[in-house]
Amino acid sequence: MTQPTASFNARLRQLDARRQIAFMAALSERLVPNYALYAGMSGQGNPNVLNNVLDLVWERLKIASAKIDFDKQAEKLAEVEPPEADDSFGARRATESVMAITTLLDALRGEAPEAALEVSRVSRNGVRAYIEMTEGSEDAERLDVLFREHELTQDERDFQDAVLEALEADPKLDNLPALRTLGRNQGVSNLGLSLD
Repeated sequence: MTQPTASFNARLRQLDARRQIAFMAALSERLVPNYALYAGMSGQGNPNVLNNVLDLVWERLKIASAKIDFDKQAEKLAEVEPPEADDSFGARRATESVMAITTLLDALRGEAPEAALEVSRVSRNGVRAYIEMTEGSEDAERLDVLFREHELTQDERDFQDAVLEALEADPKLDNLPALRTLGRNQGVSNLGLSLD
């Protein structure tokens, strides 16, 4: 599996905790359409819960003293996770969305030192799974080449780079609305899917 360059991971680790939270929030915003599509097609789950939790995360980034019960928010997320018995492609991508936001909450509670890298990996792995499903190949070597060269892989890399660069250029997080807009990616998910 193709890993991002060590410099990307090193740069991500160098961000302070607040900017790492912002990185995860932006990536999570981009995963929510996958969950919303699953919920719409399966009748399971509630995208509003994910959006509400992200609203609270952005609020906390804006106002450090905001009192938010992240344990309660994690419970709400767990309640809308796709059922374990559903092993469909959509359910797995929806579960990734919940996982990313749960990891973000863990980081806010100080329980996940590598959380930013984990959310980055979750997003990349979803792209890989989508490419495997749509382009499928039994040959692992051919699949690796396909993955490396695929436009969705490049888009994922470019997106994560853009978020990281925006955070490096804004050490005080003065422009959170622009970062959130970047994360929302005009409603298009990391898989190139949208609700429209």
